[in-house]
Amino acid sequence: MFSDTFIKLWQNGIIQKGIWETVYMTLLSSVLAYLIGLPLGVILNVTDKDGICPVGWLNRLLGLVVNFFRSIPFIILMVAMLPVAKLIVGVSLGNKAMIVMLVIAAAPYVARMVESSLKEVDSGVIEAAQSMGTNNMQIIWKVLLPEARPALTIGAVISMVTILGYSAMSATIGGTGLGQIAISYGHQRFNPDVTWCCVFLTVLIVQIIQEAGTYFAHKTDKRLGG
Repeated sequence: MFSDTFIKLWQNGIIQKGIWETVYMTLLSSVLAYLIGLPLGVILNVTDKDGICPVGWLNRLLGLVVNFFRSIPFIILMVAMLPVAKLIVGVSLGNKAMIVMLVIAAAPYVARMVESSLKEVDSGVIEAAQSMGTNNMQIIWKVLLPEARPALTIGAVISMVTILGYSAMSATIGGTGLGQIAISYGHQRFNPDVTWCCVFLTVLIVQIIQEAGTYFAHKTDKRLGG
């Protein structure tokens, strides 16, 4: 049922290591992408013409930058950003460089997800806070972000799944993980069982992320009694 290659990979712990490397790259890249993308998304929302602090030129400038990076296919962006990875982490190949690529690709995506989530907040809640003399910073921290928490959680799940998909391309720049195992030991060596094992494990990771995210979104949604 399983090829000798698969058995050796399992016995040597290579597949288990690939799972860990994939999860590690996805989680770390997601955290770093949100450290950049969350503030950007907030700024895009509050500076919009319907936001609590409209600043047209700033909104258009940030929107242009975000759209520029979102428009570039990941494989092209990855190659173009090799010098940037070299500058930031000292290498242009391997998992460190891949994490830089993932953050650069995901941060603009996260920013738009955050902006969209914040726009779902009922304007009446914001107006009520403003009528009580709440300043803009307090509205962001005490109204916008808490009210948008369920949508932000779902957005985080979608972002993590997207980053996980991008991480499968790590083999193209010398990275590791399930994608590298599927290509190097599966496709290139004509072992479809190895390839499909990596597919199954990737799908399993996605399902775990999806279920965990849905659970927390429901727990934080006041409309559902969370």
